[in-house]
Formats: sequence, structure tokens, C-alpha cells
Amino acid sequence: MKPDIRNAFLKIAPCCLLAQTTLEHLFEPTRLDELFHRVADTQYHREIFFSDLFHLMFSVVLRTKPSVLAAYREAQAELGVSHQAVYNKLAGTDDVISESLVADSAIHIRPVIDALNAKQAEPVLGFRARIVDGNLLGKTERRLKPLRTTWARGLPGRALVVYEPAYDLATHAFLERDAHADERTRLDDVLELVEPGDLWIADSHFCTYDIMASIHDAKAFFLIRQHSSLKGRPVGVRRRIGRTDTGEVFEQELQMIGRATGRSVRRLTLLLDIPTTDGLTEIHVLTNVPEEQADAIVLIDAYRQRWTIEKRFYEVAQTFNAEPHTLCYPPAALFAFCLGLVASNAVALMRAAMRSVHGAPAVDTMSNFYLAEEIRETYRGMTIALSLDPTPTTLTMTPTELAEHLRTIASHIDPERYRKARRGPKKKPPKKPPYQNGINHSTQRLLEAKKYNKKAP
Repeated sequence: MKPDIRNAFLKIAPCCLLAQTTLEHLFEPTRLDELFHRVADTQYHREIFFSDLFHLMFSVVLRTKPSVLAAYREAQAELGVSHQAVYNKLAGTDDVISESLVADSAIHIRPVIDALNAKQAEPVLGFRARIVDGNLLGKTERRLKPLRTTWARGLPGRALVVYEPAYDLATHAFLERDAHADERTRLDDVLELVEPGDLWIADSHFCTYDIMASIHDAKAFFLIRQHSSLKGRPVGVRRRIGRTDTGEVFEQELQMIGRATGRSVRRLTLLLDIPTTDGLTEIHVLTNVPEEQADAIVLIDAYRQRWTIEKRFYEVAQTFNAEPHTLCYPPAALFAFCLGLVASNAVALMRAAMRSVHGAPAVDTMSNFYLAEEIRETYRGMTIALSLDPTPTTLTMTPTELAEHLRTIASHIDPERYRKARRGPKKKPPKKPPYQNGINHSTQRLLEAKKYNKKAP
């Protein structure tokens, strides 16, 4: 094998080489096993190392393998265990290990993004924004015996995720195996992360006096949509501040009623030009950010960025295979979801490297789907080829050295090749006749009828 094999991939598939370099640095087996020994609660090494389990499951999450069994069959000789041993290991994965993988990936990626000088602007200048939201994992197949006697599908759990928009990283995940548990079950763990100067952004489910008081007492700030259960008395006249691209912005002081009597917050109101799908015409957001530090329009725009975490959940489930329908045991399903967050963090590092070379506007038009598709098609063959390449790996590189290496690879990527598909505005669907059960049509006859302006058969 020629020693310039990496240069060949640099010209042919630089995006895939960028992904391989990122993953190689982040998920070195020895470091993964050390992490397992450090945080594991009840799980332990016996027949299979955690790093082997990680890479086996990661290939499923990246969609380079269609299932756990397919990934096992390829690695069977190296693993030296039965497929049942792999399934048992997945079913017994400690939640603390899955949670630690997400936090560990963010810890290692953040200094590299700093070295790339690719950190994005904070939603509100002067504050470190952190978005918290919950995600309910998708329904699974009825493979477990208790699920075979019901028409309902099983829900394998939920996760509470903290997202840092400036770095585009999911920094923490707090897992709950009971899918019907409240999102706020793990909120105490989230509140332990609050630091002075933070700006915590959340939806109305987290709008309680205790949550807002905890953030305020930690000398941090909140931007939380008001829930109808939180009562307050408006003080003074509601002032018009200006408008955003979706509606008019107003502000008014809100004095708390009940346990919080005597405390007041700023209530920002967005009067929508177009009602939401639920028919809402107004959105109220509560904050303790002083008016002299940020005006209402800036804060409303910052709250609207809360949807970036929802977009991340969608990409984790769709672009990656982080919610496999076949993983019914909650520990295994939650482990896969966390690996999806880890993979999305790796993509965030790739995008940061590309931003440092091509600029943010060019990278913002790139599709994660097209990036993932190319990586999926090329990754396995490239990994086999690079295993024969004597070029030193990136494992011993410092964040600054790795940043420069990633920047070199990113310079060979053409953002236009991965541009998002453009589409026009959605049209209203045509009216249909009343539903008739059991009626089918020949598609060819319908097309012919349309072509000759005839009535459909």
C-alpha cells in the first residue's frame, strides 16, 4: 500500500476523511475503556470490552451497518463472544456510562473548536446560552414478551438534554428509563450545572417558580416561556418595543402571585402575525435579564433559537439511526440515543473546521443529510485502506495541532457539493372527495385522464 493513501482520499472524499479523523481522535478505544472504568456503576468488563461494544453499536447509529446482528457478524472473530452476550451487554448498559459519553465528547471537542476560532456568536451577547429540552424516544417493535400481548408499542425512555448553541454541542444528557416519567424528574441534575452569567433557555414545561428561583439564586439568568399554571399580576402598561420577522414584540413587568409574591420578572410578548398550529396568537416569555443588558427583541430572537435543539433531536433520529425500532430494552435504546448525540457532536466539530476555512454562510447552506450519505457510502472502504497506511494517527495531537490538521482537510471540501435542496413555498393540498373504504385507482389511467383533460375513472 502506498504511503500517500490519505492524500488520495483527501482528493476523492475529503469530507469522509474529515469524519474519520474526527472520530479517530474522539473515540480511541483505550480512552473509552478508561472512561468506562471511571464511571461504571454496576456494569463491568468480562467477555467484551466497552470500546468494542461502543464501536459495534456506533456502526449501527452511523447506518454503516443495518442492525446490531449485522455489525456483530462482521466483528464476530475479533469479539470472540456469542451474539447473545452482546445483546445482554447492551441490555445492561449503565445509564451513567451513556450520559458520560455525551459529556466527555463535548469536553474534548470544545477546545478544538476554540483552537479553530470557529465558535459562533452567543444568542445574547455577554451571556453563555444553554438550552435544555426533553426528548421522548420513538416507539419500538414488540419484541419483548410483555409487549406481545398488547396493541400498543413500547416506549424505551426519555432524555433531558443540555445544548450549547455557541459551540453547537449537546453537552449533557440525563436519562430516564420510564417513558411516562415527567421531564422534570432529572431537573435537579441540570440545575447543578448552572453557573453565574449563564442564560438558560427552556419551554413552558420548565416554567416553575422553583426552577426560576434556583437559576436566579445561582446568579444566572433564565428565558423561559410562561406556563398557564404560573400566575402573575401585570404591572403598568404593556409597551410596544418593535417587531421581529414573525410579529410585534411587547414588554411588561409581571409580579408573581403565590409562593413568589413580591418577586417580579420581565414578561416579553410576541404577538404573532400568523397563529401557531395550535391556534396561539401570543407567546409570553419570562426573564430576569436586566433591560439595560438586553432588549426585548434580542431576547425574543434568542428564545426562538430554542428550536435548534429540536432540530438536533430530529437529525439524531433521522440522519443517524439513534432510535432503532429493534432496541426494546431501555438501557440499550438510551445508549443508542446518546451515541447519536455523540455523533452529532462530531459533525459539529466537522462543521466548525469547515467554518474556519469557508466561512459560516457557506457552511450554513450545507446539508447534514448529504454529508452523512457520503460518509456512509465511503467510510468502511476508507477505514480498511487507512489501516494499511503508515501515516501517524491524530491520537497524540494537541487541540491546536488537531485543529490545524482538520483545517487542512476541510480546505479540500467544496461546500457547493453539499448544498441543501431549495424548494418553493408549500401549496395548499387540493380538496378530495369524501373517503371511501376499499377504493383504489390505476395510476396510469389517472395520468392519462389528466393528460387529455378527462374525468378520472
